[in-house]
This record gives sequence, structure tokens and C-alpha cells, in this order.
Amino acid sequence: MGCSCFSAKGHANGAHHAADGDSLRDINHFSYNELRSATDNFHSANKIGRGGFGTVYKGTLKSGRQVAVKTLSAQSKQGVREFLNEITIISKVRHPNLVELIGCCAQGTNRILVYEYVENNSLDRALLGPKDTNIKLDWGKRSVICLGIAQGLAFLHEELAPHIVHRDIKASNILLDKKFNPKIGDFGLAKLFPDNITHISTRIAGTTGYLAPEYALGGQLTMKADVYSFGVLIFEIISGKSSAKASWGGMQKLLLEWAWQLHEEGKLLELVDPEMEDFPEEEVIRYMKVAFFCTQAAASRRPLMSQVVDMLSRNIRLNEKLLSAPGFFQDSGGISGPTSSTKKSSADSISNQMSSVPVTITEVK
Repeated sequence: MGCSCFSAKGHANGAHHAADGDSLRDINHFSYNELRSATDNFHSANKIGRGGFGTVYKGTLKSGRQVAVKTLSAQSKQGVREFLNEITIISKVRHPNLVELIGCCAQGTNRILVYEYVENNSLDRALLGPKDTNIKLDWGKRSVICLGIAQGLAFLHEELAPHIVHRDIKASNILLDKKFNPKIGDFGLAKLFPDNITHISTRIAGTTGYLAPEYALGGQLTMKADVYSFGVLIFEIISGKSSAKASWGGMQKLLLEWAWQLHEEGKLLELVDPEMEDFPEEEVIRYMKVAFFCTQAAASRRPLMSQVVDMLSRNIRLNEKLLSAPGFFQDSGGISGPTSSTKKSSADSISNQMSSVPVTITEVK
């Protein structure tokens, strides 16, 4: 059944929803009662995740198929906008490393997305969750996860037309199937990126710790913002540590900042998760150096995701002479680095973007 469910009835801005309905009529539509039944009335025992705009439940359809049911808060206008955005962007996109959208519900005030169910939950839960989850991430699994995410991003950036910039690549938005293959999810912040433009000026959105400095400071979005976030994610996967905390290296350092310090000291292997007992040292170091290429301060110096896939999948020698220091961005709510204000001249802004010193921004959603 088509999702012709954005009618004027019950909505003050019904004409807007009707227009959305016209563009979304090919989407499979579930009734609210179907999804309530599938999740046992959205029982807390079926809750498998929570995001900024709602909750995710495990459900079983009448056909027996297991699904992930993502509900949006009825009070969140931004959540509704992202609901529509997510459907528009990924409703017809299929790739082994992208979560498949099965359908939606927009009945009354309910806004619900229905996805394929992914057995091993999110990457951040596997990396940072309770250690008694019986999930053991050896290097074989971690390298497959890194490569799979890179392949999914290369598909979004370079194979689709128009291209898609995800804008919120982070561990909690990477899901793991029963074989620990990664699937990129949550496209609520994603942007379509036509071929004929170099960047999009947009409101800053994303997650502190993963934000590229040129995007966090100036709101200029390119595909290289996703490349930066992916580089940070590689360090999380290898270290088993969170990039959201600025407390590494025995000082108030971001994970990326600490990694660069260890690189300069020739001690990069100290970053490796002690839970990962046996691993090929040269390969792990190569992955971390690829991550440094992805997180360089100047966006223009970062590789394309197809090049990243090549660097990860082939045992090639990286030209470290081309590697420059990473750019850091920190939202600490206080003063960090050489400036206490983001309201500087454009020259100062560019200087800060290219700096390897953390810069503070306090108003990032």
C-alpha cells in the first residue's frame, strides 16, 4: 500500500503534508495498530535503542519478519522534518552496508519508520557497552566493520545520483548484523548533494567528537565531512574508546588528539584496545594512518571514500610525506585553545579551521 498518509485531516499544515504524501506514495505503509501489535504495544522489554527524536523497538510482523520500529516524538517538529527527510533519501537506496527502510506510518500524529532488524545492535554498544554482552570484537571483525562502512559511504558519495552526505557518521548509527557486517543507519540529517556544487552552507548538525572543523566552524558541508567522521570512527573501533570524551592520554585530550600525539611519539600501538589480544600490528597501524589521512585539518587533503576503500583493502604503502596534522573540534562549553569566541573575522575562522589546536563551539545541535 502506498504511503499516501500525509493528508490535511488533523494537521494545521495539511497542504505541506499532502505534498509530502505525493512524493512518498511508493513507500510501504503500515497502520499504527499493526506496529503496536508487532511491538507488544511498544513494550519496554522490546526497546532496543533511543535517539535524539524517539525510541527504537524490536517488532515481529504478522508475516513473522522481525523489524526495527523507530518512533518519533510527537512534540518534535525537527523530528518530523527528519522523518520526511529520511524517507525521501533512502526509500529506494539498496546496498549491503546500508540499513534497509521497509516502510513508514504517519497516521494521526504518529510518525514511525520501519527498518530491517539487525541482530547485533549498534557498534557503540559492541564497543562501549557492558562487557558481559558476550560480543568479542577481534581484529578480523573490526577490520570488516571498517571496510564495510567505507564501502557504504563510497556508494552514497560516488555511485548515487544525486550523491548523499550522511552528516552523522558515528558508532551508534552503525548497526551490526548476525555476521558483524556493518550497516549505516539514521539518515535523518542526510543531505542530497548534486554534482554541480562544491559545498552546501547549512545549519550545523551532527555529534561532537565527529564533526569536521570546517563544518563545525563555518557550516560548509562537503562529502569530506563524512570522510572526517569516518576517520574518527576508525580510531574508536581500534581503541574501543569514545571520541565524545576529552579525557584521553592522561590529559584533557580528544581521542583523535591523543592518537596524533602517540603517532608523533612512535607509540601508536598504545592506542589499541587491550581486549583485542592478537592482531597484525602492521595492518592495524596502516588502518590508523588511513584514519589520519581522513581527518586532516584541510578538507581538500582528505581522500575520497573510494580511495579509502582502496587503502584499507589493499596492502599498499602509504605516502606519509603527504600527511598533515588532523583538525580538532571540541564542544566543551568552555574555553579551549587560543580563542574564547567563534565570532571572529573570516581570516581568523580559516586560521582556526586549519589549526591542530582544539577550538570551542558551544551552540551545536
